[in-house]
Amino acid sequence: MPKLVHVVGAGAAGLAAAVQLQRRGARVVLHEAQDHAGGRCHSFYDAKLGATLDSGNHIVLSGNVATLNYLRAIGAADQLAGPSLPEYSFVDLTTRARWAVRLSPGRMPWWIFDPHARTPDTQPADYLALLPLLFAKPGRSVAQTMRCEGPLWDRLLRPLLHALLNAEPRDASAELTGTIVRETLLSGGLACRPLIARNGLGSAFVGPALRLLQHGGATIRLGSRLRDITFAADPARVQALHFADGSMTLGASEAVILALPPEVAPSLVPGLSAPNRFAATINVHFAVEPPFGLPQVSCLLNGTAEWLFAFDGRLSVALAEAGKQLDTPHDALAATVWAEVARAVDLPLAPVPPWQVVIKPRATFAALPAQEALRPGTRTRWNNLLLAGDWTATGLPPTLEGAIRSGQKAADTLLNQPMER
Repeated sequence: MPKLVHVVGAGAAGLAAAVQLQRRGARVVLHEAQDHAGGRCHSFYDAKLGATLDSGNHIVLSGNVATLNYLRAIGAADQLAGPSLPEYSFVDLTTRARWAVRLSPGRMPWWIFDPHARTPDTQPADYLALLPLLFAKPGRSVAQTMRCEGPLWDRLLRPLLHALLNAEPRDASAELTGTIVRETLLSGGLACRPLIARNGLGSAFVGPALRLLQHGGATIRLGSRLRDITFAADPARVQALHFADGSMTLGASEAVILALPPEVAPSLVPGLSAPNRFAATINVHFAVEPPFGLPQVSCLLNGTAEWLFAFDGRLSVALAEAGKQLDTPHDALAATVWAEVARAVDLPLAPVPPWQVVIKPRATFAALPAQEALRPGTRTRWNNLLLAGDWTATGLPPTLEGAIRSGQKAADTLLNQPMER
């Protein structure tokens, strides 16, 4: 067991690794290239709206065990909010139809037999279309595995999977999609409640973790960019880390967890494979008070806007797999999205409230079968170097749950293995 671990990268995976290491008695040095921790999971103050915004709107599901355990560990479990029952509200922007899907609390899917609880215009037998995903073969897409048409697909499965995969579900990895189905719908409705960080991602996932780490004696080095790694051959191990502000030689009882993005890690680790296709996300925030009774999370169909989040004093819209909108002028995109939101929640079309567009051009790797084959495991051929990140072989799509699970796994794997000297 190493006595000192350098965690390089303070995104969700790196923070989860650092917290897990410290809980198990290891000393931690956390390095982050940016001047803030959190990676894609951080909050920032926006002067235009006079509000704290998130880098992206993340939905946590009540069945995301690793995420909930992490929040409990850092004392932030109360930072997530959502409906007490597993309900999802839908609005069809074309027909103005509104409905809610209400899942049964237990593991038995009684809701599919209730026409008032299941997706409109579907029958119980339609839901059997999900079964092939549970036996999906590696390298196959969802479209090659199940039927991707009809009311169930259009009104429930595609919008949910689009958000969770950040990819066109028909083209996405059937294996990853099958994992989502297995860990949510098949685990019962109480694993499917949508939860959001009511005071922002920073208050839920980042700030409490940093405070816990500091209180436990961890060293946190922001603005510490890793430039190079020196590897030793016999035994195969990391010998030194070279940062922009200096180098560190690792002792025999020191190790490294590399929790960097997939576009960075391969440049530092020889022979490392990693996903190389990425998908964008766009979030549009409006400074307007949500109408009374509006659900915290709603799905909008047949428009540019896809998922609507209601916060105090703000409505936020998330667009997944948003590459087609990257070149749209921000004012035009905001006007289009607001027209859909106003129609969905019965607010005035004009004037458009103060808005802000937040774009992540490379938010996640593309959850495609070919990209799934490029994801590396946690271990490397160097005994004191492990990998973490939602892009590693977690078996999950690139989600917050996948990132946190990978960090916890890297920490446990490192501490459970003997160190070669």
